[in-house]
Amino acid sequence: MEAARGGRLKDHVRSNWHHAVLVCRKCSKKLDGGFGPDGDERLAKALRKHLSLKKGRKAAAGIIEVNCLGVCPKGAVTVVNGAQSRDWLLVKRHADLAELAAMLGLAPADSGVSPPA
Repeated sequence: MEAARGGRLKDHVRSNWHHAVLVCRKCSKKLDGGFGPDGDERLAKALRKHLSLKKGRKAAAGIIEVNCLGVCPKGAVTVVNGAQSRDWLLVKRHADLAELAAMLGLAPADSGVSPPA
């Protein structure tokens, strides 16, 4: 960690995220791709590309692969929208990324990510 003013360590870091989306890494790995134009990308990467998002805290939204969420659906990936964490989504292989982005409250690729309502 960097030293802050006065020799103290930082106690928080800011990000540009308006949304945080959690994608189950284990589900994605089991499907071995299944998303994107050619159907050969993991969901997190395909969704990031579809929305023209970069990785890291400077992106407009965070799409993060996390360890197993414990649902393990057959032929689908578990996704959690941080803003609506009570309802988890089960996204089937070859799902429409534009429709998924709309369900997650993310704007289409041409306009970036919408700010929170």
